[in-house]
Amino acid sequence: MDGMDIALGSELEIRDAYSRAVIGAVEAVGPAVLHIQAGRGTGSGVVFTPDGYVLTNSHVAAGVPHLSATFPDGRSMAARVVGDDPETDLALLRLDGEASAHARLGDSSRLAVGQLVVAIGNPFGFQATVTAGVVSALGRSLRARSGRLIEGMIQTDAALNPGNSGGPLVDARGEVVGINTAIIAGAQGMCFAISADTASFVASRLIREGRVRRSAIGLSGQNISLPRRVVRFHNLERESGVRIEELIADGAASAAGLKPGDIIVAFDNRPVGSVDDLHRLLTEERAGKPAPLTFLRGLERHTLEITPKAR
Repeated sequence: MDGMDIALGSELEIRDAYSRAVIGAVEAVGPAVLHIQAGRGTGSGVVFTPDGYVLTNSHVAAGVPHLSATFPDGRSMAARVVGDDPETDLALLRLDGEASAHARLGDSSRLAVGQLVVAIGNPFGFQATVTAGVVSALGRSLRARSGRLIEGMIQTDAALNPGNSGGPLVDARGEVVGINTAIIAGAQGMCFAISADTASFVASRLIREGRVRRSAIGLSGQNISLPRRVVRFHNLERESGVRIEELIADGAASAAGLKPGDIIVAFDNRPVGSVDDLHRLLTEERAGKPAPLTFLRGLERHTLEITPKAR
């Protein structure tokens, strides 16, 4: 066998490995992906519990009293909105019948740029359509229809089209790592998904209360990696933090003395490695209650007291 044959064989092995990864992801999650008929519009959703809870986008399901959900095998049933969170563009549905399959929510914090991901949905009504790509970037911010920035989003080049909204973004382990939500009009290969960590947090609140209650400290931020020497020097529990990009003039962060460029690493003595971490800590119960916030300004570590406000 000459060198060309060896190279060709290696290329085929790589191609087969890629195909196996995509096929495995589709086989694991595809049966749980729904075509959502919501009045005049359509979208996608994914069953993520054995008892028929479904994640989709708020802009797919909000304000629609009667929804119809169709499995890839053709089975259709009614679904109702359990809760809606426009600020993360997520909605929770409950099927009125038995779910024939469900997917598993994965840990989106383990994603890496360049990692293979697969999008499954129903673009333009074509059911069970599969596209594949890679994670293009992590920790992106995108403005929801409510006007709030959705932080910690996943950017991918897996092609999305109208109708993909609410469908799952899946990794090679067959776990849902995101809920597809948006494309940039006129751009190619710039698609976005809400992270599974955010979706898991929102879903748990919607199941329990039907809505997500929050407090706020009045800033927008971006996830940022920290140099290892800084992490070691300050004995930090995370190798990342939240860099403040913008402050609201009358917000708690501005009143406390924080500045753009400061990097938040802890809140209420709990480590903060991402915007998702900070959002999970800013629950309604914290409104009006002072708590310590630790941040880096340059190479120095500081802690101040901050009082979140009710949203």
